[in-house]
Amino acid sequence: MHNPNLKGLILSELEDFAVSIGEKKFRGKQLFDWLYTKEASSFAEMTSLSKELREKLALSARIESLKLVETQTSRVDGTTKFLFELEDGKRIESVLIQPRTAFNDTQARQEEEQQRLTLCVSTQVGCALDCKFCATASMGILRNLTAGEIVDQVLQVKKISGKHLTNLVYMGMGEPLMNYDNVMNSVEIISTGIKITARRTTISTAGWVPKIKQMADENRKVKLAVSLHTLDNAARSELMPINEKYPLAELLSAVQYYYRKVKQRVTFEYILFDGWNDRDEDIARLVKLARRVPCKVNIIPFHSIEFTHPTGISAQLHPTPSKRVDEFVRRLREAHVTTFVRSSAGEDIDAACGQLAVKVGQKARSINHRPKSHPPVGRASILHLTSV
Repeated sequence: MHNPNLKGLILSELEDFAVSIGEKKFRGKQLFDWLYTKEASSFAEMTSLSKELREKLALSARIESLKLVETQTSRVDGTTKFLFELEDGKRIESVLIQPRTAFNDTQARQEEEQQRLTLCVSTQVGCALDCKFCATASMGILRNLTAGEIVDQVLQVKKISGKHLTNLVYMGMGEPLMNYDNVMNSVEIISTGIKITARRTTISTAGWVPKIKQMADENRKVKLAVSLHTLDNAARSELMPINEKYPLAELLSAVQYYYRKVKQRVTFEYILFDGWNDRDEDIARLVKLARRVPCKVNIIPFHSIEFTHPTGISAQLHPTPSKRVDEFVRRLREAHVTTFVRSSAGEDIDAACGQLAVKVGQKARSINHRPKSHPPVGRASILHLTSV
């Protein structure tokens, strides 16, 4: 049986671990600082600890780190996608979004995210929710990430990029609120150890209602974003099967509950699909919602998922023409709905959730099925690795 991985343990857990190996409780705080603030990747680096203690730790615990498989950096806007391999060979993605690329309109110049260096992290390998517009859906759900695997995305990107991250969004692969405990433990570690505060952290959900309410009851200080995309209940059920379990009425009630408890404006994310959710009645519904719940609306571009060979509803989804997008946004703003238009950050590098992991996985499977007399050429170090 493996020794415990200390990366991902919160302060109280590290204190308990220290006591369990016969050390004083304060050693837990020292370990916390070395792991998350000083970003040590081995016990040997913890030079304020005695040699004997470091040797003892090496015998009783371990520090696991993600393995970098591939990076892609956009030539257009500098967005960088990282593909990481986990200890069990599965893969996840993180995306580093440069300042001033989050939004593409002048209305957002003073928006905090527009001024910050933001990392988007994953919370699951794959996803169980099968949203019809998402590349990650084609993977299905493989497992939850541990708190350590979530935290290490931040640590590794800081190390690789050499940059100071200011903002964090849980909008990568997976549904964060289906991995609630590990996500919240990672928020605690990142906010207190890595110093990306909760108020600069956003958790995006497709609408996992019970956990939205739990966030409210626990008075979590993170920002809440809801992947909404339509206020037509039948249409949302087609786009997002989670709506069958938690229909719009329940979801919006939970969002109102969250606002009453936390007193923090909610963000609604809205991808515009041509002829699907960009009609006049869709505008009217969003205006009505904004009068019920203090919020802002982020209009998000649709990244193609053609490479997943979509069928059914997925194959019918196409981006709304830019002229209609402009009109849609203008009319929301005229109705005093705070509306921002997200840029297509990293579109040239497959930066939407799941795109790189799925594509590399497809390539790896393709290579594995080639006749041995025709070995692959180029990028072997990437493509021969076990796919997700």
